[in-house]
Amino acid sequence: MSEPVLSLRGLTLSLPQGADRPYAVEEVSYDVERGEIMCVVGESGSGKSMAANAVMGLLPKGVRPAAGEAIFDGQDLLKMTEKQHRALRGLRIGMIFQEPMTALNPLMRVGAQISEVFEAHGRLTGKERQSRALELLTEVGIPQPEKAIRAYPFELSGGQRQRVMIAMALALEPELLIADEPTTALDVTTQAQILELIRDLQQRHGMAVMFITHDFGVVAEIATRVCVMREGRIVELGSADEVLEHPRHPYTRDLIAAIPGSVIPEPRGGEMPAPLLEVRHLQKVFRSRGGLFKPSREVRALQDVGFTLAPGETLGIVGESGSGKSTLGRCVVRLERPDSGSLSLSGIDFSALTGESLRRERRRVQMIFQDPYASLNPRTRVGMAIAQGPIANGVPRPKALARADELLELVGLGGVADRFPHEFSGGQRQRIGIARALALDPELIVADEAVSALDVSIQAQILKLLEDLRQKLSLSLLFITHDLRVAAQICDRIIVMQHGRIVEQGTARDVFLSPQADYTRELVDAIPGRGHALVGS
Repeated sequence: MSEPVLSLRGLTLSLPQGADRPYAVEEVSYDVERGEIMCVVGESGSGKSMAANAVMGLLPKGVRPAAGEAIFDGQDLLKMTEKQHRALRGLRIGMIFQEPMTALNPLMRVGAQISEVFEAHGRLTGKERQSRALELLTEVGIPQPEKAIRAYPFELSGGQRQRVMIAMALALEPELLIADEPTTALDVTTQAQILELIRDLQQRHGMAVMFITHDFGVVAEIATRVCVMREGRIVELGSADEVLEHPRHPYTRDLIAAIPGSVIPEPRGGEMPAPLLEVRHLQKVFRSRGGLFKPSREVRALQDVGFTLAPGETLGIVGESGSGKSTLGRCVVRLERPDSGSLSLSGIDFSALTGESLRRERRRVQMIFQDPYASLNPRTRVGMAIAQGPIANGVPRPKALARADELLELVGLGGVADRFPHEFSGGQRQRIGIARALALDPELIVADEAVSALDVSIQAQILKLLEDLRQKLSLSLLFITHDLRVAAQICDRIIVMQHGRIVEQGTARDVFLSPQADYTRELVDAIPGRGHALVGS
């Protein structure tokens, strides 16, 4: 058997003094062979990305190699200088990052950024670089590559930006490709396309791929072998079939069980009461003014949207980016005002309210946002962040702060009111966001992609928390997501949206297991792990 492309042997990375554990990665050993996709799986803090950073020479400040080796072509990457690492990066080891918008230069055209890879390593002439950039964009399946090569990153969709990152990573045909959570932020159909693209390119170029993820559904789609990590250590290592079909470690079994949609609950029975929310013929159009070189645009975000939501019911709104689902949620909480149609809240025309009457009724409808860190003031202690809404509505400060303590206890974070947002994990911050949404005792909560940025096991905990709170507080939930798996796990009914219109609605079980619309079937077919009996039973 040939030598592995990458061999980690006892890799140990120490954390700075005062961290929650001494080592980010401890005694980690595995190989990545030519022509295989090694999936490294684990939650945030497992060390999976830190090992990749060590390979690339991109360790964060304060983290340093303490023991072990990372052998690539007979050389220990851990002992290389920054200059030696720079010579390898891009040329022989390529990397795709999770968020292409932060990895791409927003002020440079796409073609120039790909050409820069060749320039950094002294490859090709100026004209040849541009020609090769166009070939790469074509190879990774970007539509209209001649137009995309002249575009800036913000002019491309998330999936297209990720394809640009893949083109850059493959530009110099590296022997090893490291993909760090490259599909986490993408819609399921775009995710499926990117996974297929990486698999096809890997087979075509014969590369070794180190694919980092927290989602076993993705593992089922792409992995040759699997390494499962927890708190810096390997807990399981084996072929994809072995790990998926016969997981040995309880943690591995927990991660597989946490895949959303693995069990679809039966619909709740009983007669539905009069609706709490009634939406009729909602329309919303966004118009952008043209400029000297830019034509004006008109986007029909909502087109004749109508549905009802009963007290105590959870209704899922599912669709890809651009489907109108988030615009719908913002209209329901009155962050946007529809152009026409009506939103009736217990018989009151909520969409027509203004001034004091709107402020009075608005407390009944609250929102949980996708990114709780962005929606929390980093300089405000979390107890006060939760109390601000009630204080603004006339609740005395001591009473509002006491209620904030109670709500933090309710969401499983008792005794933390004096801490700041940065002191919490992503899942904990989302719990704080939920507590804040509950502070005004609403009847309806709109959760906009509230779990999409979380690890699957944390995601499962937040979904359970929302369901427990719905029952305990008799809440109605409007649950907005791009992931049909997640919606099927928590929702009574599901509405599927495409291009601002409702294309299908029904019980969660019917929509997930027996989709009627072509678009819904595409969403179901694109679910990672769907073909491996990991979801939908």
